[in-house]
Amino acid sequence: MKTLFEEIKASIKNNYNQDRSFWRPVLPWGGVFTIKAGRKAVSCTPLYVEIRLKNTCTIDGFLMLLYVILNENENFPRELSLHFGREFVDCFLYLMDTYSFTTVKLLWIWDKMEKQQYKSEVHKASLIIDLFGNEHDNFTKNLENLMSTIQESYCSNWRCPTRVQEDQRRTINIKCGGLREFSQRVFCHGAPPFVVLNMQHWKSEDLAYVPYYLDLSDHKYLLEGATLFNKEEHHYSAAFQIGGHWMHYDGLRNVNLILLNKPPEFLLLSSLVYIRATEK
Repeated sequence: MKTLFEEIKASIKNNYNQDRSFWRPVLPWGGVFTIKAGRKAVSCTPLYVEIRLKNTCTIDGFLMLLYVILNENENFPRELSLHFGREFVDCFLYLMDTYSFTTVKLLWIWDKMEKQQYKSEVHKASLIIDLFGNEHDNFTKNLENLMSTIQESYCSNWRCPTRVQEDQRRTINIKCGGLREFSQRVFCHGAPPFVVLNMQHWKSEDLAYVPYYLDLSDHKYLLEGATLFNKEEHHYSAAFQIGGHWMHYDGLRNVNLILLNKPPEFLLLSSLVYIRATEK
């Protein structure tokens, strides 16, 4: 049986229509998970028999990109297992390949997100989980361990109380009465398989002007995809490369995975995703 990744690649190769869209929806917006309640469930308080997901676009685009990344390099599943856990990676790939899209979203919500990152309430017989918000809060924030970096800085003023400073998260901005020299920022846990750059206010048409590769900590990273933001709809989508072709994923549309001839218009860049180049 072909994986979803193999099916998408085959659709690009074999479909010669103008839009060249994938034959079925992938990771559609929202989702409903029905609980097969047994006798014990009758005594549960509160009682609900289904889970409804809302506003899942804040994780959908990154889940799609994560799936593509895990299939781009045979070593990436093993590497990412060190950060996400082997069981999570295996389960994630299995659920995507079996088109269990609501379940794969619940896997991310319950395994990787903190409860305060989303809203939930019981309405009648349904548990409603609402992911409305910012994709960086709902997804990339949970990758801090994977992409954490450290940088040292040295102040030229010998009397500076913080002459030598280490920073693991953000740019250092210290007033020390002297000049501060920064060392190269390095990854705390070695070069990760992928990195996410938080982009704000860039239009998607500017995608042609962003760097297609980065040199980070003696490793080269290649542009793999991007997440996009529709300001009017407050909605996220994603674009990614597969088989040398760019595709646009938008879980809110009926035809939600199409081949791109040019970047989608009137959208803002939210993130750029780079994968580590294979060493030769």
